[in-house]
Formats: sequence, C-alpha cells, structure tokens
Amino acid sequence: MIEFKGKRIHTAIFDMDGTMFDTERLRFETIRQASIEIYGTPIRDETLMGSLGLSAVRAEALAREQNGDDFPYKAIRKRADELELAHVRKHGVPVKHGLMEVLERLRRSGLSMAVATSSRRAIAEEYLINANVLKYFDITVCGDEVKRGKPHPDIFLRAARELNNPPASCLIMEDSENGLLAASEAGGLPILIKDIKAPREDVRRKAFQSYDSMLDFLDELSACTPLLPPPRLTEPLPTTLNHTRVGIHGFGAMGGGYLTQILSHWDGYTRPKEIIATTGNAVLRELVNAFGKFSTRYATPAFDQTIEHIRLIDIEDHEAVRSMYATAEIVGLCLPEHAVRQQAPLIASGLLARHERNGKELVVLTVLNKIAGSRFVRKCVQEALAEQVTPELCEEIMRKTQFPETVVNRIVSKLPRENLLRQARIKLGVFEKHVRAGKRRAQAVAVKDVENGVPSQLAQYAEKFRQASITANALGHLNLILFHSEPDMLLYAERCSPLLTRLRQVKTVEDIGQIQTIKNRLWNGTHAIVAWYAYLLGYQTLGQGMGDERVAALMDSLIKHEIEPAMLRENPAIEPDVSPFIQTFIARCKTSYRDPCVRVGRDPLRKLQRKERVFGNIELARKHGLRSDALEFGAALGMLYAIRVGAPVGKESQIIRDVYARRESVADVLAFEGSYNGQPYPGLDRAADAALIERIAGHFRRLLDPDSDHWSWPLRYLDTPQEALLPA
Repeated sequence: MIEFKGKRIHTAIFDMDGTMFDTERLRFETIRQASIEIYGTPIRDETLMGSLGLSAVRAEALAREQNGDDFPYKAIRKRADELELAHVRKHGVPVKHGLMEVLERLRRSGLSMAVATSSRRAIAEEYLINANVLKYFDITVCGDEVKRGKPHPDIFLRAARELNNPPASCLIMEDSENGLLAASEAGGLPILIKDIKAPREDVRRKAFQSYDSMLDFLDELSACTPLLPPPRLTEPLPTTLNHTRVGIHGFGAMGGGYLTQILSHWDGYTRPKEIIATTGNAVLRELVNAFGKFSTRYATPAFDQTIEHIRLIDIEDHEAVRSMYATAEIVGLCLPEHAVRQQAPLIASGLLARHERNGKELVVLTVLNKIAGSRFVRKCVQEALAEQVTPELCEEIMRKTQFPETVVNRIVSKLPRENLLRQARIKLGVFEKHVRAGKRRAQAVAVKDVENGVPSQLAQYAEKFRQASITANALGHLNLILFHSEPDMLLYAERCSPLLTRLRQVKTVEDIGQIQTIKNRLWNGTHAIVAWYAYLLGYQTLGQGMGDERVAALMDSLIKHEIEPAMLRENPAIEPDVSPFIQTFIARCKTSYRDPCVRVGRDPLRKLQRKERVFGNIELARKHGLRSDALEFGAALGMLYAIRVGAPVGKESQIIRDVYARRESVADVLAFEGSYNGQPYPGLDRAADAALIERIAGHFRRLLDPDSDHWSWPLRYLDTPQEALLPA
C-alpha cells in the first residue's frame, strides 16, 4: 500500500499500448503498410486516431463506418500484427522511459498489479515477455476476453475484481481518451500519461492526475515510496535496468573503483542501462570492453564486486565525450587538476551539445582531490564555454549545470598494467577450458536427446540455447580485477539536485564545507605524512607501515594531540561527526596492505603548500595555542621522501630535488617561488614563517642520518604529557 495524493492505493492497473510501451506510433506505421499491401492505399489518419484505446471489434466498426462496408479491416489488422511482431522480435519493444522505475517502486511497495489491454492475449504476452515486465504483474486481462471493450469499464472492473480490491483503491494508468473514460466509469483513480492524442478537455478532467510523461509521474511517485538506506557492501546491485545512461569523465581509481559502484547502486530500485567512462589507457579500454564488465576487490571482507553494463571510450575521441555529456543523466568528473584545465573546452562543447539536443539539466558530480574542487571545475568550464557561445547562452547553460562539491569516503587503488596483462592471459586460459567443457556437455546431451526421441523442433531449440550458453557460462567464470578498495561506501555531496537525494550511496548535506573540513584536516595531510614515513622506513604499503609502532605513534600524535583538538576548538559543533571519521580512517589504514605508499605520498609539493593539508593544520593549531610538532615532523618527512623516493620519480618530487640540490636549503623548498600548474606556487613566507621553517629544517637535518634516534621521535612525542604540549 502507498499513500498517493491523499488516497490509499492497493493496486495499480496498466494499459499497455501507448502507456507502458511506445507502440502506438509503431502500430500506425504497420497498419498503414498493411493497408497499402492489402487495400492499395494507406488507411485514413482519422480512422487511426479514432481507434486509439478501442477493442478490435469497435475499431473494426469504426473503420467500416469511415471507409465503407467492404473495407478489409480484419485482414489489414492481421497483417499489421505480423509486421509489428516481426519488428518487435528484431528490435525489441519500445519501453516508455521511466516505466521500469515505476514498476519496481510500485511492486516493492507491496501493490498488486494488473495489465488491462485492448490487445489480444497472444500479442500482449509476447510484448510483456519481450520487454521483461510480465514478472511485475499478478494478472493480465486482454481485449479478446471481455465482451465490451473500452470506453466501457468492463476490463478494469474485471482486473480489480480478480485482485480483490475495489476500483476506488486502484491507480489506473492510461494514455487514451477511451481508456480514461473506461477507468473513470469503473470508479478507479485514472492516471493520464499523455501520448499521441490528447483527450478532449471534458474527458481529461476525469483523470485523478495527469502527466506529460511516465518520468513526470515517477517524480511524484518517488516522493511516496521509501528512500532506501545505504546498502551493505555485499548487497547485490539492482538487477532491473532503467532508461538512463551515466557518464564518468576519468576512469581511474576514483572514477572506476568508486563512482561506478555509486552509480550502479543508483536508487536501489533500478540501475542505469549503461555507464560510459573515458580513459586514455588503451589496454584498459580494450580489456574492459572485451569482458563487458570488471571487478573491484574489497580485501577486508574478501569480496569481489562486479560492475556490468559499462563501456569505455577514448578520452581523445572528442565526439564520443561530447555525446556522453549530451545524453547522460549524470556525469562523474574524476580528473587531476591539470587535466580539468585541459579538458574544460571539451566539457563546455559537451554541455553545448546537450543544450542543443534536449536542454535538460545536468549534474556534474565532481570528485577532485582539492578543496573547493567543484568551484574550480565550474570556473574552468565556464571560461571555456564563454569562448564558444554568447554571454547570454553561456549563462543559460551554466544555470542548468550543477557542480556539487563532494567528499569521498573511501580509499581505492588501481592495479598496474603488468598485472592486468597477466590476468588477461590467465583468464583466457580459464575461458577456453570452460568452452571446451561446455561443448563436451552439449554433445553428450544432444546424443541423449536423439536416444530419448525428443521431437526434432524442440531439439533444435534446445541445441541453439546450449550453444549460446557455452560462451555465456564460460564468461560467467571470469572477473577482471581492476581496483582494490576499502569498504566504506557513502559519497557526501552538496544538496543541489533532487536526483542526488534519490541515489542510495550519496548522502546529501546542506553544509558540505563542514564535511570537507573534517575529512581534509583529519585524513588528507595525515594520510600523506604516514605514507612518507612508512616509505622512508622501508615499507611498500600503508598497511605494512602501520604495523611499525613508530608509524602508528606518529598517526596517533597527529590526530589526537594536534589535528582533532585544533578542529574542535575552531568548531565545537562538529564533535559528533569527528569520532566516526577518525575510527574509520585509522581502521582502513591498518588494513591497506595493497595501497602503495608511493600512491598515497604522490605530489608532495601540492601537499606542502601554504594552507594546504599539512600547513593548513599547522596554522589552525597555532591559532588556538596548540603545538604542531608532529605536523612539522611530517613536513620534514615530505621533503625527505621527495628527495629519496625511488623510480619512477614524479614531477613534483623532481622539482623538490632540483630546488634542494642548488643550495641544500630547506627554506628554498618550503618557500619555493616558481611556477606551479601555471600559477605562482603558494609557499611559506621566508620572513613571517622563519621560525616554522627553522623547526622543520631541524627535523630534516636530523632525519638525514638514517641511524639517528630521531627516526623514533614519534614514540617520545606520544609519551609527552598533554599539558606539556601547550606553548609556554
């Protein structure tokens, strides 16, 4: 039961043609063609329009009335049935957008459901099976099973009676004038979904509610059906596909290993029919498109989750990328900062293509490892769009494009190229083995069919299915692992679109800045510092490093002695949210055995900017009279990491190496004044930050000696009484 517009609803009854399926246009085409074949001229349009919603008997009477008694309507209709079935068997039933979501929500809300169609049962069941929606309905009542068709109420009265509900508790979904009259006469609650021909105004007023499309009805139905809670990690993804496509601009660790799962869970009722993602990695693209799927491995629960219905496109294929922006319901943007600038003109042209195609709004869900990342993306795209269109059009397109700020709640890493190639080689062998086994089984069954005298036609059908299943079953044994991930699932997003509030794994909040502050201050700087320390101590992964008491002590010092106290002094109201973030972060770091330190510690120059991850926390601690010794120790670790990191050396580490090599000066690095991503680097101020720079340099000088006891400094610092950490 649901409460809809003040009415208690127990049953939903659906007309088929024109309501669930966009078949009225197809029907018109096939009847015209059949009329030309049999009668020599196409049937008149007024006959077609007048027969909408009528039973076959009443439609024939109308055709004879308008075209003469000798008009061969039965023969034309029979031939039209043949043409229509041939089209549907080849191309599928054209399902109305929004139907699958509506059916899922109604069924899972406990309603009984029926189809009440003027079509003959043979046609109706073929269509319902072909569209894979017959499973939703308890009963089907067809036009050849009632004496009087629409606009008489008989078909709806019978459906309501067989489902043991009074018509007054039944939503009756219709598109035609005759169907609306029948539903109203039956005493039901008619829902008009407009199609080819709008009913007369006096008939339209008989509708309980009217909608321009099934999607419009879905919007109001969604408010009456439950928002499903976040799923458990091992909960299956929805099996029913809806009409939507979604895009991901940047199929890396976050885009592929995180956003694909967020979008595949969708609202928990259905999932997008296709995920389109961009990548410049040809090996990755070919493998995923060949498999038609990929998997992410969650080590802690030993669980592999497979993402299907995905297609990778070349990020350099500009037409394909533009098409993604033009057609997707939502686009996840997961590009590095420099790539956003480079791709901004292409994104702008995609938004323009969308505007020219349908003018629909778009949510660009930005996952960028940068404070105020969405504002940065919006600025880049707007500047690029302004060079392509008039100021007025630019403003209109940007107004229809939302760029919500987000906070990621997961650690994901991607597998290296050599691992992918090794997997492909091994999985090919597994596939071939299962194909050979399947063929042996099929041959054995075929022999038994002959021995048991199975009818030849049935044996032919069975053989075709067996051959098709050999490949399908062999592929079913394969899963291509692309990413390793921690299990935390929610994505926090700024509340800006009704669509985001429906997504099951997205938690929308009014003040995303508060969540960003907690995560950025608690996680990002700490994560990098711990990775730098673990790497310099000889550990390859974060999980291995956390087993060293020195690394664990440094993390404890950073969070409990410095970052958390400073955050709570700055904003006491966030205290309830801080503890869960801390517990989650520490737990996942301890189990990150597949997360390389060099991945977490990458881009040290970016992380050592003024007001960024490390120095932003130092500034906050100083503001509230707290010491920042562990953070300063961490800054020294970042410099040393950049200088000592093995191959391949990143661009930022090389800059630090080069700057330090000139004079072996810590100040030269921390107060670097060179260009960074086309802008002046925001380093420390040599004069104003002289004392801070000197303290970091002191840590750095002592760390240069690998045998120095300063490498165990966090253990001593952790044992320092809390009151002794306050400045004199």
